[in-house]
Amino acid sequence: MAEAGGRAAQLKSSGLRHGWTTGACATAAATAAYTALLTGDFPDPVTITLPKGQQPAFALAAEALTDGTGSAEGRAGFAAGPASVAAGDGTGSAGAEGVTGCADEHGGSGSADGTAGAEGQAGSAGGRGSAAVGGSAGSGDGPGSAAGGAGWGGPVGVSWAMAGVVKDAGDDPDVTHGALVRATVWHGAPGSGVVFRAGPGVGTVTKAGLPLAVGEPAINPVPRQMIRDAVAGVAAQHGGTGDVVVQVSVDHGEEIARSTWNPRLGILGGLSILGTTGIVVPYSCSAWIDSIRRGVDVARAAGRTHVAGCTGSTSEKVAVAVHGLPEDALLDMGDFAGAVLKYLKRHPVDRLTVAGGFAKLSKLAAGHLDLHSSRSQVDKGYLAGLARTGGASEELVAAVAAANTGLEAVQLCAAAGVPLGDLVAEAARATALGVLVGAPVAVDVICIDRAGNIVGRA
Repeated sequence: MAEAGGRAAQLKSSGLRHGWTTGACATAAATAAYTALLTGDFPDPVTITLPKGQQPAFALAAEALTDGTGSAEGRAGFAAGPASVAAGDGTGSAGAEGVTGCADEHGGSGSADGTAGAEGQAGSAGGRGSAAVGGSAGSGDGPGSAAGGAGWGGPVGVSWAMAGVVKDAGDDPDVTHGALVRATVWHGAPGSGVVFRAGPGVGTVTKAGLPLAVGEPAINPVPRQMIRDAVAGVAAQHGGTGDVVVQVSVDHGEEIARSTWNPRLGILGGLSILGTTGIVVPYSCSAWIDSIRRGVDVARAAGRTHVAGCTGSTSEKVAVAVHGLPEDALLDMGDFAGAVLKYLKRHPVDRLTVAGGFAKLSKLAAGHLDLHSSRSQVDKGYLAGLARTGGASEELVAAVAAANTGLEAVQLCAAAGVPLGDLVAEAARATALGVLVGAPVAVDVICIDRAGNIVGRA
């Protein structure tokens, strides 16, 4: 049987260790905290289900449980600083190995939110002790107390539970490796469902153009759904209502966020909780490009005449929905549009679909073949020029040029009836055909927003 390409091939060929997104860590922490709130016991390790069905287990680095009287039983946990793993009682690493996936997350490589480094032990505040409500982290070998300042606790006078997981990013470079991700859970109003709050170190959205409304905690849609699903599962198992407040915090998150794009995007006060699959694939340029080539070879050997190069898991789902492509016709292109196009020029198939987020494909439209944020940027001036060719008023052209994100630009144009998404798709298609010149490959392009809605086609 032919060997598969894509993410699985990259991990296998590179020898690099995968990791976990901040969204997966927050889900694990929330699962453990809600379980303790209902039963009085923290599951450790705690197992969660990822969007593609994998079930990794995460060791807890911190836990606290209060009945509303002001004292909390448990291990407060601490993090020594950005991108470090706390030393303590050696409660375990952040998760098991053996599943594959991809997420586009924080930091250096852009493939996910992980930093290269040793797996590391989670560390804790020591033995069972007490911590004042909302207290800062303590440390030590035995019972002790921690008081005031950290702010990750629940409201005074309310029963709440907190659990923390140390982010293990595997071998992918990123500033959040070793960060302690906490979830504090308390009962919400009847019928409220899951209400999300940003604790210390998690940002708040202050500008339009992101997949979350202004004023919302920077907990992205997929991690929110993962946490909702986990809460529903715990409620069903232990007789809860599922009406809870989930406050997510990241120790030193505000400091770490200064090394990310969050301040420029208007996400203030800390990090975003991100991830679309829950899994970080280590970013190795040579391994990724090799997996693209392998994917093309596998598709051709299987007799496929139509392949899709996708920037991520969401665009992959859209390509399958639109064209009904089988798994072995899907190429995990990531940021390497040029690698797909150049290899297909030498090893052609009849048809290529390029599918990806609007912002990334706007870079391809502008002539960039490497779509990574450190090597190409969304050009708002270029988008404004395209909008003008599409009939935009000068007022709208100025608004596009000043937009916070590419998504905001396409939304502004859509509201005015200007087909900026289609114009970007057509320009991206022209760039692709320019690279493929001389090769018998037809090209179509699908641009999507973060929710997977098609915003442009050519």
